[in-house]
Parts: sequence; C-alpha cells; structure tokens
Amino acid sequence: MADRTHRGSGRGAPSGRDPREEHPAEVPFGNASSGAASVDPELEQDLASELPLRGDQLEAELEQARTEATAHLDTALRLQAEFDNYRKRVAREKIDLTSRAAERVVSELLPVLDNLERAIDHTLAGGELDHLLKGVEMVQQQVIDVFMKEGVEIVDPFGEAFDPLLHQAVGTEEDPDVPDQTCVKVLQRGYLLGGRVVRPAMVIVSHGGPARKE
Repeated sequence: MADRTHRGSGRGAPSGRDPREEHPAEVPFGNASSGAASVDPELEQDLASELPLRGDQLEAELEQARTEATAHLDTALRLQAEFDNYRKRVAREKIDLTSRAAERVVSELLPVLDNLERAIDHTLAGGELDHLLKGVEMVQQQVIDVFMKEGVEIVDPFGEAFDPLLHQAVGTEEDPDVPDQTCVKVLQRGYLLGGRVVRPAMVIVSHGGPARKE
C-alpha cells in the first residue's frame, strides 16, 4: 500500500507556497510604516502653488476693507461735525429771534411809557383829574394796540358759558335768571397768544339757574 502524505485539502494552495503569502494582510489606513496618511504629490504641488496667490488676494481684500472703513469713519466724523455746527447755528438763531422779538415789543411799548409819564407829570403839576383819566385811557388803548399787533387775544367772557380751559372760577353767585355755569362777573380779563393761554380770565360763575343747553 502506497504511503499518503497529508498535504491539506484538495483546494489548497500550490505546493511550496504559504496561503498567507497569497493574500497578505491589509494595513489599516493611517497605520502605514510612515505613521501618517500619504498625500498625492501632484495635489500637494498644486496647493502649494495656489497658497501664495490666495495670500496676496486676502491681503489686498483686507487692505481694501481698511481703506473703506477709514473712509466711512471720516464721513461719519464730518457729518457729526456738520450736525453739531447746524445745532449750534439753530440755537444761536433761536436766541437771536427771541431777542429781536423782545426788542420789537419793548420798542412798541416805549411810546406807551412816555405817555404814561406825561400823564403823571401833568397831574403832579396840578392838572385836572379828568385829563389824567383821559391820559390813562389813552395809554391803555396803546397797550392793547401793541398786544393786538403781536397776536394777543383778549378773553372777556362776561355772559358766556364757563370754560375751564380759558377761565378761572374764583367764586360762585346764585342767579336763577341766567343759565347755570355762566360767567356773571369778570374780575380780571384773560389773554391768549398764538392760541395758547397766557393768563386765564378770573370770573364769578352762576349757579341755581336753568341748565345750560349744549
């Protein structure tokens, strides 16, 4: 009987070769003998050639951004300075207008003061009281004329309905013959300037009469 030597299974590798040599073990990525993943030399060369160009472009963009920022800052500072100058100019003009308005009123009242002084001097010199009364009435009319010229309105609400926005009630008086809440006495006239109350009229208001119709 012939000797049979065990040579592995029928599908074994050819005689004289180790199966492990036929399929060598794969080396995991990143565990190569160099210790790092290999880089394509052509890709590395392309990137290296582009880096200086990108650096120059970024530097140019940065310089442009700096220039624009400086220009914007200069513009903002100039506008701020112009606004400050405008605000100061408006303030000066407002003060000047107020001063001119006061000067105009004083100039218009000077003749009134002159006439009042003449009336006083005439009375002190032994003038008649009738002349003094006429002089005072003339001065009063002059003052009213100056007020009217400056846009002042006189509030004299005798016989009118009481208006708390224009009148100041300092007392009441029973009067069954007039509608309730009527200004029956004006102790002091009021004045408006430009539609605004400079001084409300001081009045006595009625009560006890019929209800006022709206």
